[in-house]
Amino acid sequence: MRRPWGLARRVGQSIHENASVSWLFHGRAVKILDGSTVLMPDTPENQAEYPQQKTQAPGLGFPIARLLVVFSLAAGTVLEAALGPYQGKQTSELALLRHVIDQFRRGDIALADRFFCTYWVIAALQARGVDVVLRLHQRRRADFRRGRRLGREDHRVTWPKPAQRPDWMSRAEYEAMPAHLTLRELRVHVADPTKRVRQLVIVTTLVDAKQYPAPELGDLFRQRWHAELDLRSLKTVMQMEMLRTKSPAMVRKEVATHLLGYNLIRGLMAEAARVGDVMPRQLSFKGALHTARAFEEGHLYDPVRIGIDLPRLLELIVRKRVGDRPDRYEPRAVKRRPKPHPLLRMSRRKAKRLIARGIIPYNKG
Repeated sequence: MRRPWGLARRVGQSIHENASVSWLFHGRAVKILDGSTVLMPDTPENQAEYPQQKTQAPGLGFPIARLLVVFSLAAGTVLEAALGPYQGKQTSELALLRHVIDQFRRGDIALADRFFCTYWVIAALQARGVDVVLRLHQRRRADFRRGRRLGREDHRVTWPKPAQRPDWMSRAEYEAMPAHLTLRELRVHVADPTKRVRQLVIVTTLVDAKQYPAPELGDLFRQRWHAELDLRSLKTVMQMEMLRTKSPAMVRKEVATHLLGYNLIRGLMAEAARVGDVMPRQLSFKGALHTARAFEEGHLYDPVRIGIDLPRLLELIVRKRVGDRPDRYEPRAVKRRPKPHPLLRMSRRKAKRLIARGIIPYNKG
């Protein structure tokens, strides 16, 4: 898989490595794994590499790609990403993980949702000296009557290696996997009635209950939601949800450009956070983007003036805060009605032929 976003990766990594110690978790870097999808123009080239979903009739859907991203929890930057087809063999987020796993270094903490809570993922990360904090997979059940008790609904357990080898794993890789994993499971109760999940079980390799108390791990897992917000910033604020390029090579370059632009804004936010003595996550990405755009319009091609006014830019970005609004909740509905255009239920080519023959009406709007 070709990944043309080396510059975006280097920028994101540089910002991440210069994060203040106060932004870290027990002095350790936390990296969040999360995935999403992007759409692109319906061209034969894009369809061949990123086929549309099978539920869509030919000519009615759009090519779709799966995107897996590694975010820095401290700085919010994209550290690594992988792009692949949405469907087919070895196209899941777990398959894409094998393309980005080298981003995790000894001493890191991987934070992810339950989709990544598999024996193979945990073992592969542990082999790199990486700890994990994950939500328990829905197919597993935590029995707190067993294992070594560490607290109320908090225990240390052993997971044996699955007897069945996955299709994608070689026999040698399977044999090299440890015979068992020693993990910690703890239940977290969510008191906020507006949340969809009232309680969940966290799986972690941070088994020392004194060094890593259960409330701290619960708070850390709650921050996994930042990945959802970061993806929203990429797809909605930076308009990456629907790409514009018409060939797979250009699609990858377009994604790379979005990632680079996103990381540059995150870099400004990190510098502003240092100036304002706040956490980068307390600053608004959208506010920082709009402020940087306004600053650019008045300083275009004038590096001397940029250097003079840069402290003012950072000061303005610090003012764009996002508050902690734990009691805010909104209905998942929109007020504005869509335009009354019918859905296209046949290929555009066929529809145009029927319009030309007068079989279906032509809407000039």
